[in-house]
Amino acid sequence: MQLKLKILILFTAILIAGTTQAQRIKATASLDSANILIGDQVKLFLEIDHPKDVNVQFPAVPDTINSLIEVISRSGVDTFELDDEKLMKQIQAYTITSFDSGSYRIPPYWFKIDVDGTIDSIPSNGVTLNVYTMEIDTTKGPTDIKMPYDAPLTLKEVTPYILGVILIGAIIFFLLYSIKRKKNNKPIFARPQKPKEPAHIIALRELDRIKSEKVWQQGKTKQYYSELTDTLREYIEDRFGIRALEQTTDETIESFRVQKGLINEKHFSNLTQLLQLADLVKFAKYQPLPDDDNLSLVNAYFFVNDTKKEEQKKADSKDADKGDNDENIEEVEIK
Repeated sequence: MQLKLKILILFTAILIAGTTQAQRIKATASLDSANILIGDQVKLFLEIDHPKDVNVQFPAVPDTINSLIEVISRSGVDTFELDDEKLMKQIQAYTITSFDSGSYRIPPYWFKIDVDGTIDSIPSNGVTLNVYTMEIDTTKGPTDIKMPYDAPLTLKEVTPYILGVILIGAIIFFLLYSIKRKKNNKPIFARPQKPKEPAHIIALRELDRIKSEKVWQQGKTKQYYSELTDTLREYIEDRFGIRALEQTTDETIESFRVQKGLINEKHFSNLTQLLQLADLVKFAKYQPLPDDDNLSLVNAYFFVNDTKKEEQKKADSKDADKGDNDENIEEVEIK
């Protein structure tokens, strides 16, 4: 009799302890908003407060609730300690939505708990989700349920606008450039100028022409000396910067005398003799000897070759210089 009494007392104590433990466990379901529009998303929270020594298993929420509420995503279980050091809170969140209007009841969900080896279940409360449609204004015609999101721009979409801006900028630049050129009386498109030939190249080519035509042998002595001195004057003006084409013979000679470093005494003497002889032929009707005609052409070749710019001399090889000099200063036979 005493043994049965002890067993009854022990069983009653365990039952009372389990009941007290269970009273400290609380499961709750909640929505962050009970009212949504069709297609909007809302959070469903399942949470449970329980002692730390109680093991809890969260309910398995399906992908569709009541066939009209869809579960889009679910988070992991987050655990927090409460002010009471013996208690803790665990929360799991679900993102849900619905595309049909109406009021939908989300049923309670059962949490499985393990209290000192005793398996039990505890339910959460149920919640209601109200899904509304947009009010339609028939006077405005069809409208979107929700404004569409703007997609980010891609390079392919932006490229035509960039090219358009560049083209417009180019057209504006061309118009301003054209106006400026016209104001300055310049052509819109100018051909690039050919680089000017060195003075000695032009002079030697002209002396070769005079040599090949041999007009002095045709009795045109005045024409011969005019062409010869004109060639030398043009060379002097381009090579030394002396305005020989506009100056008289005396003025040209005086310019070289003042600027002593331009040519040496030998070149100065030969040039003076050639220019003065040409003046006698052109203005005093002097008839030079045939040897004078030939010597004047040779002296002209010498003067050009010996006074051309140094950089041109260095560009030519010694053999080429020698061959050119031999060809240019060969004596012209008078027939």
